[in-house]
Amino acid sequence: QVQLVESGGGLVQPGGSLRLSCAASGSIPELNLMGWYRQPPGKQREFVATMSNGGHITYGDPVKGRFTISRDNGGNTAYLQMNNLKPEDTAVYYCKITFLATDYWGQGTQVTVSS
Repeated sequence: QVQLVESGGGLVQPGGSLRLSCAASGSIPELNLMGWYRQPPGKQREFVATMSNGGHITYGDPVKGRFTISRDNGGNTAYLQMNNLKPEDTAVYYCKITFLATDYWGQGTQVTVSS
């Protein structure tokens, strides 16, 4: 059974920073893709960033230049460093791992950007 546990959300002022973590456990093959998605209040879930086990990275347009995804070497922990946060970044952030054509999701962590 695969489990993902996210942490690091909270309340931050505009212009501030937060770092999210996602630890995946269980029977996970080396070839996988980890990523972050978010769901703003009243909106659909949207893509934030993904990173393959080989280091290939993709970002959604709204976060390019402000957010950085990374992973621990050889492991299944992903991070999302979020800088210069804006009120429109307020959302529940979800971690996802994909392998063998199957997605596994974390429970989500709330990020609120407000003064």
